[in-house]
Amino acid sequence: MRTMGLDVGSKTVGVAVSDPFGWTAQGVEIIPIDEAKGELGLERLGELLETYQVNKVVIGLPKNMNNTEGPRAEASRHYGEEIKLLYDVAIDFQDERLTTVQAERMLIERADVSRNKRKKVIDKLAAVLILQNYLDRQ
Repeated sequence: MRTMGLDVGSKTVGVAVSDPFGWTAQGVEIIPIDEAKGELGLERLGELLETYQVNKVVIGLPKNMNNTEGPRAEASRHYGEEIKLLYDVAIDFQDERLTTVQAERMLIERADVSRNKRKKVIDKLAAVLILQNYLDRQ
């Protein structure tokens, strides 16, 4: 069984999965969503849960620097509740402070990726970092 990592935003959800041993995280895709309209991409997420035989989902929790939780963290927790209701998988949360910043820095420094291309992969890379940080903690 595998673990899935999610970077939940208001417009996209970055998706990553672990290898079967739970050692490494690989980016899968970015699911377009529209949080304001209640379009959360849960049907596509369900397909990915089944395809990769996922038994746990780790969702990035965007805490404030002072360790408090704001509206984005509440939205991530709500997303987790929706997944649990629909698909009956274990849900956990991983502090994701600075993962998007870290992802962007990696794309600029190591890959010299243009701003336009960064937008297309940043959420998937952030999901990889969230999941890898979680796997490393276990």
